Amino acid sequence: MKILTLMFAFIVVIQLSACNTMRGVGKDVERSGEAIQKSTN
Repeated sequence: MKILTLMFAFIVVIQLSACNTMRGVGKDVERSGEAIQKSTN
């Protein structure tokens, strides 16, 4: 489970660094939140 969490965090960091606009950051954060919610269910 810890490996999955670390991989997810790594992917989030890469996605945030790849964003070109604040709108893109907002979408990435929203998708990350949705992924966290799905993984906890």
